[in-house]
Amino acid sequence: MRARLMAFLAVCFAAFLLAPSAFAQDQGQSIKGTLRGPTGQPVAGVTLVVASGGTEVGTTKSAADGTWEVAVPKSGTYTVTLDVATLPSRYQLRNKGGETLSDVAVSTGQKRTVIFPLAPAGTQQQGGSPGSTTSASPGVVSGGGAGGSTGFATRFAQLVVEGIKFGAIIAITAIGLSLIFGTTGLINFAQGEMVTIGAMVAFFFSTSPFHLPLVVATLLAIVVGAGVGGAMERGIWRPMRRRGSGLIQMFIISIGLSLLIRHTLLVVFGSRRSQYSEFTVQRPLELGPVSITPRDLVVTLLCFAVLGAVAFVLLRTRIGKAMRAVADNRDLAEASGIDVDWVVLVVWLAGGGLAALGGVLFGLTTAIYWDMGFNLLLLMFAGVILGGLGSAFGAVVGSLVVGLVAQLSTLWFSPELQNAWALLALIVVLLIRPQGILGKSERAG
Repeated sequence: MRARLMAFLAVCFAAFLLAPSAFAQDQGQSIKGTLRGPTGQPVAGVTLVVASGGTEVGTTKSAADGTWEVAVPKSGTYTVTLDVATLPSRYQLRNKGGETLSDVAVSTGQKRTVIFPLAPAGTQQQGGSPGSTTSASPGVVSGGGAGGSTGFATRFAQLVVEGIKFGAIIAITAIGLSLIFGTTGLINFAQGEMVTIGAMVAFFFSTSPFHLPLVVATLLAIVVGAGVGGAMERGIWRPMRRRGSGLIQMFIISIGLSLLIRHTLLVVFGSRRSQYSEFTVQRPLELGPVSITPRDLVVTLLCFAVLGAVAFVLLRTRIGKAMRAVADNRDLAEASGIDVDWVVLVVWLAGGGLAALGGVLFGLTTAIYWDMGFNLLLLMFAGVILGGLGSAFGAVVGSLVVGLVAQLSTLWFSPELQNAWALLALIVVLLIRPQGILGKSERAG
């Protein structure tokens, strides 16, 4: 078990070296938004200025549909100011001091959405909320009332909510990775690409020429993701196992498969980031000291519902018990009459479907781009190792810890370092408990 752990960590380190874009590469970040009146009508011709350290970075005017965007040169913290003199006379800002948004943090490659709430002219302005910004990702609107407070306790509570949401999405994608490793011993580097495939398939079916509702497009994406997972098992991994190929050779092939799929998606989809047309900008729900959009609330609850369904399958159904038996002792399970090949195929189908669903949910909260799954892959590995190798429940717990640490670290450090702090937490936990949070310790020799 220790040898497997060391091999897994070595491969994860290789992924880190191969993925500089996930941490340092400039991917074209910007700050954007949509100006709309109280009844939803777009507001055009309003000037917005983005500055950093007192120096103007860029300025723009809202377009006819109310949209605006200013490119920023690098990740960091910016101030966004709306020129109230350019507002139409029938509108005013809803909040006192709401024309300036300070400390708008932008990560590498992120298109950060900010909101300036408007009200009819002459309306009494609300106090205590300097506008609205997203707390973690484009389209996530927070601010107004208690949720807009900049106090440490409020920021902490808000980041806990964001961390749970982020961790739940990681868990959805990582649980398949953990099941595959538990039943076959294979570290599937292409799991990240299965995440991207799910997001892109849903985007394809929800736009022209199909224009399907996103819910229907998501179901189709899950079917395609499961099909891709099953095709990998039947077409590549099962023949290799029957030929007696070693795990190291299969690791290398999975890396090559990941590169092939990723760059094929780049050619087909392009490098431009896109977003689903549904549920992009919503008014947040104020839940005590925190705020969350209905979309993000549904995403979080859906993640936990799916994770609960997976737990039920693993604990209460015959196929789930067979999966756990194969993961515990493949030879004994086969001797007991379990069709191991069928169980492994079901694991790949489930892993592909869950990865595709996670890709859609991740794309909803951020954006859809060609290497989105690869950028999430290292955090998936971290969640699996932190929770305990081969343990599906451990992957869930580990992913939640990774998500919380990543988000809460932004209270004190730059958002650029949030993934690094999540990996540091992984190292600390493994030093104290080498088998992971829910992993079983085994005697060597």
